[in-house]
Amino acid sequence: MKTKIVIDTSVIVEYIDKAGPWHKYARIIFSEIIRERIVAYIPIITLSEILYVAKRVYEKRRVQEPKKKALGLIRWLYQHPNIRIVVMRLRAIVLASLIKSKYRLSISNCYVIALAKLLKAKLFSGREREMFKHVNILKRVYGVIFLEDY
Repeated sequence: MKTKIVIDTSVIVEYIDKAGPWHKYARIIFSEIIRERIVAYIPIITLSEILYVAKRVYEKRRVQEPKKKALGLIRWLYQHPNIRIVVMRLRAIVLASLIKSKYRLSISNCYVIALAKLLKAKLFSGREREMFKHVNILKRVYGVIFLEDY
């Protein structure tokens, strides 16, 4: 049985940004996805965020046609047989809203946390500033694994 994980935008950004400080960890995760050892889940709202952020990363790296490159990344994620793009159901929407109310995190982060909780899957994330004061709770209650701790 394949391991289930949920990944957020920061993992994908680290994967495409070879100069990123946590690129090697994101590359290991994607290597396991490609080898069919892991099935990764991504909430649909996160896919939108990935497109926006990837385009900015490609622009910063001066990649030709950064929008086209970012769209190609989205298509690859969307079509990959070991990546599941998840349209959220009411239970996940409610849980994400409760997480948002309690921890004041970005709505995208709340959706990935809710999805991981409901799937009983590990969540891989980058350690974002908004998460600093909740790191221990996010690890203990929601099973978040930060790339830098991987």
